[in-house]
Amino acid sequence: MIARAESVQNWLENITYQMCNMPNSSSFLSQIAFLKSYSTSCAQETARDAVQVFGGCGITVTGMGQYIEHYHHTIPFDVLLGGAEDVLADLGVRQALRAKPKN
Repeated sequence: MIARAESVQNWLENITYQMCNMPNSSSFLSQIAFLKSYSTSCAQETARDAVQVFGGCGITVTGMGQYIEHYHHTIPFDVLLGGAEDVLADLGVRQALRAKPKN
């Protein structure tokens, strides 16, 4: 779970650094679309893993697993607000192909 969070954090910081130091590049659209798709899939996997680690406590509204249960039930809404993964992946590929030179 930590590896997924660290990879998303690193990718986000990499894109931010590139945007600050190379403002005229047009390849950011595809990178951001891929990052959003990857981060939402990582969040869903992390929520599932957290419920598995906590066992029965991970699905209770009160007690030790209340934060895990809340995260597990709210992550689908975050995924929908961020954009559907297949649409974001398609957008990323189209933007990457558009930025690719013709030769």
